[in-house]
Amino acid sequence: MKQRVVSLLQQAVDGLKASSDLPDDIVPNIIVERTKDPLHGDFATNLALMLAKPAKTNPRQLAEKIIAVLPTDQVIDKVEIAGPGFINFFVKADAQYQVIKQIHEQGHQYGRSEVGAGKKVQVEFVSANPTGPLHVGHGRGAVYGSVIADLLEAIGFDVVREYYVNDAGRQMDILAVSIWLRYLENCGEVVTFPSNGYRGEYIRDIAAEIHSSKGDIYHQAIATVMDNITPDEDQGGDKETHIDALINRTKALLGDEHYGQVFQAGFKTILDDIREDLSEFGVDYQHWFQESTLMTDGSIDTALKRLEDAGHLYQQEGATWFKSSALGDEKDRVVVRDNGQTTYFASDIAYHMHKLDQGFDKIIDVWGADHHGYIPRVRAALQALGADANKLDVLLVQFAVLYRGEVKVPMSTRSGEFVTLRQLRNEVGKDAARFFYVMRRSEQHMDFDLKLATSKTNENPVFYVQYAHARVCSVLRQLDERGLERDLVLGMEHLDLLTEEHENSLITSLSRYPELVERSALQSEPHQLVHYLRDLANQFHTYYNAHQFLVDDASLRNARINLICAVRQCLANGLGLLRVNAPESM
Repeated sequence: MKQRVVSLLQQAVDGLKASSDLPDDIVPNIIVERTKDPLHGDFATNLALMLAKPAKTNPRQLAEKIIAVLPTDQVIDKVEIAGPGFINFFVKADAQYQVIKQIHEQGHQYGRSEVGAGKKVQVEFVSANPTGPLHVGHGRGAVYGSVIADLLEAIGFDVVREYYVNDAGRQMDILAVSIWLRYLENCGEVVTFPSNGYRGEYIRDIAAEIHSSKGDIYHQAIATVMDNITPDEDQGGDKETHIDALINRTKALLGDEHYGQVFQAGFKTILDDIREDLSEFGVDYQHWFQESTLMTDGSIDTALKRLEDAGHLYQQEGATWFKSSALGDEKDRVVVRDNGQTTYFASDIAYHMHKLDQGFDKIIDVWGADHHGYIPRVRAALQALGADANKLDVLLVQFAVLYRGEVKVPMSTRSGEFVTLRQLRNEVGKDAARFFYVMRRSEQHMDFDLKLATSKTNENPVFYVQYAHARVCSVLRQLDERGLERDLVLGMEHLDLLTEEHENSLITSLSRYPELVERSALQSEPHQLVHYLRDLANQFHTYYNAHQFLVDDASLRNARINLICAVRQCLANGLGLLRVNAPESM
């Protein structure tokens, strides 16, 4: 209905342009909102106030002109001017029932639209380093990114989901060293493990698998490994210097071929687990982009050459710097170190250049909130590459904090103290985990209540919404058990019997669903959809407790069944966008 009013207003604007009452070059952003007070109608717009200045006229006078050229519409009862120039639309009483027919006709397509007009959007999310299993902190970004992508797709955007695999750089070398040292333990060596190594049990598992399949082929005496190595932190040294020395020693002792085999064994095992975990969690990607390809295909060199040719690089103290401070960043950034190695930021510049070169209309990066300070430098890089920095949207997600009772669960990939996403899914289920992760704004702190997520009570929001869907299914089973037949046509012919306050509230909420999906998608706020589903479920449960559906009057009975089936469909559609199941019984 809202889009119908927008369409009427757009036709009115076109008519006023044709009569020269509005300039031809005006492209108005027509905003229509539902009114809060029924006395002001059902919908209102401030269009006349927005266009009064370019039209060089009084807002109320322009409102009168807009109303005068509005096309007639069978569902609009009247249109009035209010205040300084607001235009209020009153919908005919019987028009509200059309949404029930619309939902039954459109089914799973109800709420979907073509607002995106096929524009290409890339959503890149999770992109956790493949140095260990995904934990519950990663889960929030995974669900948030996947729901954003699904919402955008639902309103007509052409969406590509991508995972950026950080398979290059120092953290991956630390992973390889950690695995090799555990492998040496399998060979019988007694290893003093570095404080900056990865300590999780998964490291031992990978090392054991390598030893089982390769034997002692990578064996070196631990005395040789540690000979003259700079001391670790607990020995009075620096843990960063110590681990870097171990990386260099490992590469030297193993050689390129064997080091590469250990590296790839760890990388492949962990990445395969990440793929499986995300897929089982309802998160799928079209592309898995590996950072290493930026080095092998020359993308980093190409990106730096573009920046250099545009005058955005300079040399200082043997390093190459990007003039990001001139483009909105707080300071300039190193892209090539004095040892000739490119920085992570150089890879990120090349990666975003790769995105731009694919012709996306919009690029959405979902990052952890701790990366907030990284945004200006990436925007600066896009601008320096000659792109429109506004094409990039960075959505920040706070990690979820898991509690068991009053005790906060430690989260450290390096120490190996964490609850994996797989463990969370096994404990609370995919549905509850996904629903809980998007209940709040992504940038808000979130405490994950395990006890609540696993409860079978109305206090559990996902249970409450799913139960509403199951309750409708239960009513239909009762209908069958009583030997009554559902008459869809009879029910549609007597929707005017739905006059109870609970029924009117449900019908109004059902009509809001398409607007809600569009707003959730365009504002990147899936929590709006979650809140809508909770409200709709609450309205249904209240209706269920207040009225009988299987009444003797066949006309009223079928009208009510048509209404609650529309509610069921709307709940299923919304839960589907969250990739949460809509069970038929609970």
